[in-house]
Amino acid sequence: MAKVIAVAGKGGVGKTTLTGLLIQYLGETGKGPILAVDADANSNLNEVLGVEVEKTLGDVREEIARAEMMTKSPIPPGMSKADYTEIQFTRALVEDDDFDLLVMGRTQGKGCYCFVNGLLQSQIQRLQGSYPYIIVDNEAGMEHISRGVLPGMEMAILVSDCSRRGVQAAGRIKELIAECDMHPKKIGLIINRAPNGQINDGTREEIEKQGLDLLGIVPQDELVYQYDCDGTPTVQLPADSPVRAALKGIVAKLGL
Repeated sequence: MAKVIAVAGKGGVGKTTLTGLLIQYLGETGKGPILAVDADANSNLNEVLGVEVEKTLGDVREEIARAEMMTKSPIPPGMSKADYTEIQFTRALVEDDDFDLLVMGRTQGKGCYCFVNGLLQSQIQRLQGSYPYIIVDNEAGMEHISRGVLPGMEMAILVSDCSRRGVQAAGRIKELIAECDMHPKKIGLIINRAPNGQINDGTREEIEKQGLDLLGIVPQDELVYQYDCDGTPTVQLPADSPVRAALKGIVAKLGL
């Protein structure tokens, strides 16, 4: 079974950027193929990875719902709804050299995400036997953890900026993982966007207070910001990028 690594933290701390670089690094070091899962309804992991997404699980759900209401169904004669749905799910899987990407997406208009969450859960369970690693970019909240959408979690990587609030959010996610009885082998914290790659005493104090294991510190890099503004995939950062160097050290520490 695949090793599931969940990346989580409060919004705006750079989870998706680090998730994309982690996926790329594992692929380049021969750990693929990797199933990359964008579990955020406001999805943009594909932009970090530099791939196009034509269909999400949310899109599939909407297409099936519309098909049931149409006089002339798009489901070919002789094909069951289940088989047609499975074909659409397969088309929602974006294939690249070292990874495949599955995007949760969202439903249209009003309503909760319960149905799409269920689709995501079933698809991860269906696919997990085909990959050595599943890397999940979670939403800013903790819904996928609290709802049990993810299968057994090998590792939780919590991401924060240098703020106390970010570290406190990471601490709450750690508590939630314990409450949900998930028992990952490792829970660790990455501090992202640290000026000069350093954190102050106040941040370190909060990390200790929350009982978090600091995996490493990723420095602030203006090139990441520039790539984001220009729409350039973050995975195209140069080999000597300090962000890449910091992440490489963290991966080595994790033994991936």
